Amino acid sequence: QVQVVESGGGLVQPGGSLGLECTFSGSIISIYAMGWYRQTPGKQRELVTINISGGPTDYADSVKGRFTISRDNAKNTVYLFMTNLKPEDTAVYYCNLEQRHEGTASTFWGQGIQVTVSS
Repeated sequence: QVQVVESGGGLVQPGGSLGLECTFSGSIISIYAMGWYRQTPGKQRELVTINISGGPTDYADSVKGRFTISRDNAKNTVYLFMTNLKPEDTAVYYCNLEQRHEGTASTFWGQGIQVTVSS
């Protein structure tokens, strides 16, 4: 079993900054990637950013230069730091962990946390 705890989020004015944190615990064996996704009502969940363990980091074009992903591998924790926030960044944000071990892939999601950008 894997437990996930997300924190951060909330209401911020346009142009402001906000941080999200997500910690995975339990049966974590081999992390392939960690990342963040977001979803707004009526739309599909979309990738915000993903970091491949020991490999590249990718960002959605809409957040490049404004959002930064980081990880603390010792704590199985992933962070998202968001700057110059825009109203269109308003969404529920989900952290994600993909684990690959002995030919089996598993994906775990955070519970989702609301980020609202509004004046």
